[in-house]
Amino acid sequence: MPVNASTNYAVAPEVHALPIAGSSDLFAVRRIYCVGRNYLDHIREMKEADERDPPFFFQKPADALVQNRASIPYPDDTQDFQYEIELVVAIGAQGRKVSVAKALDLVFGYGVGLDMTRRDRQRDARDRRLPWEMGKSFDGSAPCTAIVPVAKSGHPDRGAITLHVNGVEKQRGDLSELIWKVPEIIANLSMQYELRPGDLIFTGTPAGVGPLVPGDRIVGEIAGFEQLHLHITEPRA
Repeated sequence: MPVNASTNYAVAPEVHALPIAGSSDLFAVRRIYCVGRNYLDHIREMKEADERDPPFFFQKPADALVQNRASIPYPDDTQDFQYEIELVVAIGAQGRKVSVAKALDLVFGYGVGLDMTRRDRQRDARDRRLPWEMGKSFDGSAPCTAIVPVAKSGHPDRGAITLHVNGVEKQRGDLSELIWKVPEIIANLSMQYELRPGDLIFTGTPAGVGPLVPGDRIVGEIAGFEQLHLHITEPRA
């Protein structure tokens, strides 16, 4: 139904947003899509898929976003909380059934994100052939930096992607190693969903994923972008 500034709500709507680098404006987030298994070494590391499988997607809620340099509690219902560093694509235009050649026209900008995972819950879901939400779509599972507009970042297709925990390197790859490149990801996703401004796409992680404990400090970085900092605190009582 149509709404306007005078509309009253029984429950007030929430807006979840990320900063835009170099601007006082915010990037309001509509949906968060994630690509599963998009680096060859990670597929081999996880031993869960054929290397020739087409891309597949899952979602996180917009309120799973976490701002850069935040602290988050070790989540409930897991004993195997893991990190995954990823390039994030921010969509700035509407698109449905977009061709690979036109896909980058939809991009507003890019950022650095973490696909935080309750790995034990994800594996339980896999083994029982259930949806992945319990392992992927929980509170605080989508930390992300400010979005850098395309005019400043260009369309990165190569460059180091790394993650350190407590100063020790855990993940290292290169954006050139993405099995499905950003235009292919957008085109494929737009065949399944109508993409709209405010959508984020997490594009997959290189090998080296592993567990975290309270007290850990994470630094994720992609060449040319600001670092993503995250601190894991004790579980909530």
